[in-house]
Amino acid sequence: MPMAGSVHVRHDFPAHQSMTSVADDFSAIRPFEIRASAEQRAPFVFNSPHSGRHYPDRFLAMTRLDRNQIRRSEDCYVDQLFAGAVTLGAPMLIANFPRAYLDVNREPWELDPRMFAEPVPPFVNIRSARVAGGLGTVPKLVGEGLDIYYGRLPLAEAVDRIETIYKPYHECLKLLVSRTHARFGSVVLIDCHSMPASIRVGDTGVRPDFIVGDRFGASAPAALTEHAIDLLTAMGYTVAHNKPYAGGFITEHYGRPARGLHALQIEVNRGLYMNERTLQKGPGFDPLADDLTRFVGDLMALPEHNIEVPPLAAE
Repeated sequence: MPMAGSVHVRHDFPAHQSMTSVADDFSAIRPFEIRASAEQRAPFVFNSPHSGRHYPDRFLAMTRLDRNQIRRSEDCYVDQLFAGAVTLGAPMLIANFPRAYLDVNREPWELDPRMFAEPVPPFVNIRSARVAGGLGTVPKLVGEGLDIYYGRLPLAEAVDRIETIYKPYHECLKLLVSRTHARFGSVVLIDCHSMPASIRVGDTGVRPDFIVGDRFGASAPAALTEHAIDLLTAMGYTVAHNKPYAGGFITEHYGRPARGLHALQIEVNRGLYMNERTLQKGPGFDPLADDLTRFVGDLMALPEHNIEVPPLAAE
């Protein structure tokens, strides 16, 4: 069956410490989980990779930031905002590990060599724009450009996080996508995120409520993207398309429209539902969650022929 490409690549590493330290970080809570109703009723899979809010004590001891600062890159409560998708019959994969600890919306080996005490292996991608911005697979910074760590980490720490959590997370997501595709003949992956309220678009300085990203048409057919934008616009929201967020690694990696594998990234403005300073839910949270449940239901009701790609389409 058509499947998204594997992210499981074998490499030889220098000897490193056992993985028990990373495993212990999530001994009391699973690093990620699937939420699903008894029956999947639509060819949709939802993913919330940045809303994890379990900050292990061992990790907190490594960071120079307080418990509030370390959460500045977290997509707070996004899993709860999109929870209606599960009730409507779509599975959702949810990270419990925080983005500051490990970012699964990156290539498996996007690492900044300046973060580590030992040289990184030659296969590591050290030159991506995300690494340059301090936002690699193991991030160096959180929002507002705050350094996470006191000093350099053992390279083994990054390897352990990637091997123990990153790879199993993507194997789980790949399985959800491939099973859905096998059952329905196509699949739509909705990658759920949030963005700072300060985000503005273009010369007009418009603050979007949502940004829908499809990698400039590479990860999903235009009909699907336009329908998502139209639904949100009809609810009275301001919606931008691809700018400034066109989709990260997950959208790019899993979106293969010519194979019936479609992926959209949806960014929600945090100003709609929370206080970014205190990280508390605001009065807009429940109304927004209700709107997103309605949006998800309407999106999932889109006839399948509207998201099919013509046979001659090229990837």
